[in-house]
Amino acid sequence: MTALRQTASVIVIAGLLAGTIDLGAACLINSAHPVVILHAIASGLIGRSARTGGMSTAALGLLLQWAMSMLIAAIYLGVMASHPERRRRWVSSGILAGIVIFAVMNYLVVPLSAAPFRPPLTVHGLTHAFGATKLVENLLAMILFGLIIGYCARRSG
Repeated sequence: MTALRQTASVIVIAGLLAGTIDLGAACLINSAHPVVILHAIASGLIGRSARTGGMSTAALGLLLQWAMSMLIAAIYLGVMASHPERRRRWVSSGILAGIVIFAVMNYLVVPLSAAPFRPPLTVHGLTHAFGATKLVENLLAMILFGLIIGYCARRSG
């Protein structure tokens, strides 16, 4: 397998696996049905109307979730390309990636999206918006996301 095919394979597998597990984590954290979570994801693109979009909007949310997850995996691989020793230490790299992903999603992606919910852009605001428990749960979910990508990418390149 060529290096490009191997990299593409890692991106797809890591993105699908991490994105799907992240969706399950969001359902558990929010005690919500997957369709509700998928509508919330789709709202990042189409706004408030996602709540009433039915299964087609849920499918859009799933495609967006997987696309974003694959993009994150590709960025991780790009950053790690010149640091194979860090890629092999996938646990520490994955944890760090998860923390960065959490910050980028909450401080950049969601605020710039069409989603009707926007967490305040301070730690206090996030704690107040999420509640301390949900804030920690969401951070741990993103760390798990980073660990999955780190694990999948550990031998690539």
